[in-house]
Amino acid sequence: MVATFVIFLREGIEASLIAAILAAYLTKIGQRPAIKIVVAGMVSAALLAGIAGVAIYATVRTWADTRAQTIFETIMYLLAAFVLVSMSLWMGRHARSMSSELKTQVEGALSKGERRGLFFLAFQATGRETIEATVFTLAVVFGPTGKGALLGGALGLVVASGIAIAMFKFGLKVNVSSFFKVIGWVLTIFGGAMAANSVENLQGLGWLPFLDTPLWNTNSVIDGSSQLGDLLHAFVGYSAEPTALQLLTFVGYVATSLWLLASQRKRLDRKAAAAVTPTLPAAA
Repeated sequence: MVATFVIFLREGIEASLIAAILAAYLTKIGQRPAIKIVVAGMVSAALLAGIAGVAIYATVRTWADTRAQTIFETIMYLLAAFVLVSMSLWMGRHARSMSSELKTQVEGALSKGERRGLFFLAFQATGRETIEATVFTLAVVFGPTGKGALLGGALGLVVASGIAIAMFKFGLKVNVSSFFKVIGWVLTIFGGAMAANSVENLQGLGWLPFLDTPLWNTNSVIDGSSQLGDLLHAFVGYSAEPTALQLLTFVGYVATSLWLLASQRKRLDRKAAAAVTPTLPAAA
């Protein structure tokens, strides 16, 4: 529940920011009626991702407690782990220039007189968020905490919508850069959990037959089969009997992701500083 709440909160706010930038710019250039095209594109992307997610869930649900379901869950765990760090890196790379990039793309679509171009601009901009949310939800929804995951996602969207309305109607200011930085750290932990869970499944399938001896047993403290143990397993990678490979995967994923995020931030800061620092003329 906690993980999907954070995911949908982040994706909802990012989608709201995109909608706000597009709507404000279209209003500024006298193209307010075109906002309906933007809304249609965003809603279409959300519906398509939702329908695809429901269709996949309905299919895989029939594989309950089979080897096929375990393989599918493992694939979704791996995909979610990749998507989680990718979305944080993408946002860090584009957050500062998102507004100008979207405005340029809007100008390109309108200059060609293509309503279809504006529709697909909104569709792809929102589609990224909806696909990311769908992938993560499919990675956790088949466990005993599946209903809680869906509830967390719904609550995340409600809170994101509330923040968006407050931003647009009441002028609420949100430090977007700081918000996404903190969320990026949280998503790193969730990504580590997904990676560790995939290793657990792969070792259970017999596909990674090494470093598979449990390091300890904490069932007496938190039973891995209990509701709390299952919740912690899904969202922070808890295992009552973790293998060395699970632990190494979790630590390696988190450390690598944080390093990538920090390195990217330093490069962007240096680039921004270089852009505002005047070049001194060479001495005669």
